[in-house]
Amino acid sequence: MNTSVTAPISRYPVPNLADVPADIREKIIAVQEKTGFVPNVFLALAHRPEEWRAFVAYLDAVMNRETPPNAPGRLTKGEKEMIVVTTSAANGCLYCVVSHGAILRIYEKKPLLADQLAVNYRKADITPRQTAMLAFAMKVCVDSASLTETDFAALREHGFTDEDAWDIGAITAVFGLSNRMANLTSMRPNDEFYLMGRVPKPVRPVAAT
Repeated sequence: MNTSVTAPISRYPVPNLADVPADIREKIIAVQEKTGFVPNVFLALAHRPEEWRAFVAYLDAVMNRETPPNAPGRLTKGEKEMIVVTTSAANGCLYCVVSHGAILRIYEKKPLLADQLAVNYRKADITPRQTAMLAFAMKVCVDSASLTETDFAALREHGFTDEDAWDIGAITAVFGLSNRMANLTSMRPNDEFYLMGRVPKPVRPVAAT
C-alpha cells in the first residue's frame, strides 16, 4: 500500500506564478531558467510581495556582495553556503538545510559535506580556517549577546578581517530570518534538491578513432 503524502509547499496560500507582480515574476523566471525549476521559497514568500522584495534584496546584498579579488580572508561561495547549512541546522530549518545543502555540494564538489555540517561542523571534513568561521557563525546564531573581542581575535588568527566577521554575521542573521519564516510557513523543500550534487555525473566514454 502506498502511504506517501505530498505535502503542500506552504501552510499559507501560494500564488500562481502568472498572478505575482511582474517584477517578482521576472526574477523567479530567471531563477527557473538557471536551475530548471522554481525553488519553493520564491513562491511561498510571494504571498506577501513587499516582504518578498525586501527579503530577496537583502539576501542578494549579503550573499552576492562584491569584494576585491585579493581581499584577505575573503569568503568563497562555498564557505557562505557552509555558514547557511550549519546555522540553519542549528535552527531546525528543513528547507534551508536541504536547499542550501544542495548548493553547497555543487560549489564544493563534496557529496558528503552538507550532511556532515548539518550534524556537527566540528567533525566535518573542513579546514581549521573554516572551522573557526563556523564557530563564529554559530555564536552569532545561538548566543550573539555574548560576542566579545576574543571572538573577533580568533577569526583574525585565521586571516579573517573584521569586514569578514560582518559578512559571516550578516549571512547568519539573514538566514535566521529565513529559517524562522520557513518554519512558520511549513515550507517544503523541492524534491529536486535532495539528489543534487550527491552523485558525480558519469563520464562519457571517448569514441574510438
